[in-house]
Amino acid sequence: MDRWFWIGLGGAAGTLARYGLSTWCQQRFGAEFPYGTLAVNVLGSFLLGALGEIAATTELMSPTLRLSLSTGLMGGFTTYSSFNNETLRLIQYKSWAAGLANMMITLVGCLLAGALGMIVAKRLLAS
Repeated sequence: MDRWFWIGLGGAAGTLARYGLSTWCQQRFGAEFPYGTLAVNVLGSFLLGALGEIAATTELMSPTLRLSLSTGLMGGFTTYSSFNNETLRLIQYKSWAAGLANMMITLVGCLLAGALGMIVAKRLLAS
């Protein structure tokens, strides 16, 4: 039960952080393109890459902390369902090109961010 609580707490914090960053991006850059969802997914991929590297190569995190941060916090922060919905809406109401651009930017951006997170964590741990 203890792990469930910490995962839920992490998830709640991640959801609130996602809402805050998404709202800020929408106010800052407009709502014509899903910049908020792109930002949370790329940032979340970077952070999860770093957390995964730390968890895999050190004993700095207990299993409960790892679950709270990865499954909870990052799971609540990132969002595949919003990405899917916003991409379909771009295709339906704007153009195939806008939807395809969102798909490619998100896919490539998240993969690169995750790899960069792993590299940064590895270098920080080595120093």
